[in-house]
Amino acid sequence: MEGVHASVAALDALFLEEAALASAGAADGHGAGSGVDVLQRQYGIRLERLAGYSKLESMIAAAKAQDAADCIAIQQAMTPPEASMQERTYAEMSVVEEIAGVLTISSASAGAFIHQAQQVCSLPPVMNALAAGAISWQHAKVIVDETEGLSPAGAALLVAHFFDPHAPNPARGAAPGELVPSRFRAKARTWRERHHPESIETRHTKGAADRRMEYRPDRDGMARVTLYLPGDTASAIWNRTTATARGLQGPDEPRTISQLRPDIAAGLLLGAGSSPHSGNTDPGKVPVPRADVLVMVPVLSLLGVTDEPAILDGHGPIPASMARRLVADGAESFYRVLVDPRDGAPLEIGRRSYRLPETIKRWIRMRDGKCTFPGCTNRTPDNDTDHLTAWHNGGETGASNLGQLCPKHHRLKHHSGWTPTPATNNKPPGWTSPTSRHYNPEQPDPEPTHWPHGALPLNINPPPEEPPGGNLLDPDDLCPADPLWDDFYAKPFVLPPDPQTDWRLLLT
Repeated sequence: MEGVHASVAALDALFLEEAALASAGAADGHGAGSGVDVLQRQYGIRLERLAGYSKLESMIAAAKAQDAADCIAIQQAMTPPEASMQERTYAEMSVVEEIAGVLTISSASAGAFIHQAQQVCSLPPVMNALAAGAISWQHAKVIVDETEGLSPAGAALLVAHFFDPHAPNPARGAAPGELVPSRFRAKARTWRERHHPESIETRHTKGAADRRMEYRPDRDGMARVTLYLPGDTASAIWNRTTATARGLQGPDEPRTISQLRPDIAAGLLLGAGSSPHSGNTDPGKVPVPRADVLVMVPVLSLLGVTDEPAILDGHGPIPASMARRLVADGAESFYRVLVDPRDGAPLEIGRRSYRLPETIKRWIRMRDGKCTFPGCTNRTPDNDTDHLTAWHNGGETGASNLGQLCPKHHRLKHHSGWTPTPATNNKPPGWTSPTSRHYNPEQPDPEPTHWPHGALPLNINPPPEEPPGGNLLDPDDLCPADPLWDDFYAKPFVLPPDPQTDWRLLLT
């Protein structure tokens, strides 16, 4: 804290100097008589303040890292010695979630931060440099990453090489904090590769076993797919898509090479041109994905009257044109959720059955959007639909007593003091931590359907049937296991033959 106070005082002095400079400039005509170039000095003051902010951020990062590491150590000290391994695990998970809530980050990010903090605290030269403002938190994370997998002695040698000028053969050139973090990473990784006690062949074998594909939704109906592969495979994929893209370029091809690469990759992955019977032999043409799709699309948008976005489960808003294409051309499954037409709420099942019908599970997926635990971003369809108030405690099997939980947070709920708050038909539950901190629900925040000017008014009712309601059933009178529910949801969703031709009839 001494360093923090000194940095704040230095920043304060710069603000006072700027105020004095402005006063002197106003008194003698912008400093003309003082011999000081006011604008040049104002520019210099701001650069000095930026440097001061950066140093202060590093000092605060060191304090945060120390406190995070201490939280885990204190929790371990509070855990009774006779506690089981399971109790210790859930107690530590609870601390991670508490830190995630305090810092407003995901639990995965909190877990990574705590691990990084513990590693930095275990390397005194790195911690001292961070606390002195000589390196940034990004530089400290580089050290954590590059010492991962090394023995304590090997990690100490890497740290000494860069932070101890008296070490044998110390690093030459700029100090770590004077390098852009990516350049410092390159230097640290080079030293690590040369001095690692394990051969690169052995490490590559382990890395290849960790190969994976990652998916991340993005804005504007887009998403990112990342492959973590052995270098030669990744290079071959890049070279093949690049060569194919260059072969497709020509005067009649409007797409750039950057646009062609993902189109070619998507075409190859989705089967375009892979079979003579596929009907598509152009590797640059992306076929319509045929997948199990759960999409909520406003009816007027589906008919082409409006362009209101639809909601694709696990992704978020997508253009109406994409939803229409999925429903009409590509999606082999289109799930509908029976909802109250007055407010869009799902029809409650009530306390009639503990077993959840697939229809309610799908509605909870659409309502919650992801695991409801604070900060969790897990959107997998394998998430659990959990009773907020347990069935054996009188909890009902209805939307207002159900919430989506990933397997990890489902287990934590039953083995710690984290408790959900009530949900509603249209709002997921919030949560209260073991230390009584409350976290509001992270609902997707849907907006009401947009009704264009001149469209059918909401209060128009269809003419009564003869006899009134004689052939209608009240959904509340049906048992959840009634075969009529299966018949209803088994009906295929069929679009009108050509809605665009008569769309003006909807506005009359």
